[in-house]
Amino acid sequence: MKTSEALRLSLDKGLDLIEITANANPPIARIMSYDKYRYQREKEEKKERLSQKTAEQKKIQISARAKTNDLVIKARQLEKFLAEGHPIEICLRLRGREKYNKDWARLKLSEFLKMITVEHKITSEPKFGGYGLNLQISKK
Repeated sequence: MKTSEALRLSLDKGLDLIEITANANPPIARIMSYDKYRYQREKEEKKERLSQKTAEQKKIQISARAKTNDLVIKARQLEKFLAEGHPIEICLRLRGREKYNKDWARLKLSEFLKMITVEHKITSEPKFGGYGLNLQISKK
């Protein structure tokens, strides 16, 4: 259909002539409300953005001196994150002179890892840095 005919037809109906694909031969156009077209396009773009979102890394901080009940609560939270598919970074916070007793810190971290009932794999080995010992795990 010629452009002039399409414009006349769209004006008769009280709608807009919207060019969908300009690169095609001949160009593709549609007769519809521009507001409705813009709303649909924004809705599709938002849906694409949400579907592209990757699982973000969650962080669990524990203290080396924390009591067993506190660690159990943290382990439950960690299991919930693993069930959702998030990779997790476990930070064992050390303060003052605790930083120099690395064997004790590794022991505390291994005790915490034994509390986790969900199958998991260690993606990066424990590293000392910052405020203590950091370890990354993810779901198997």
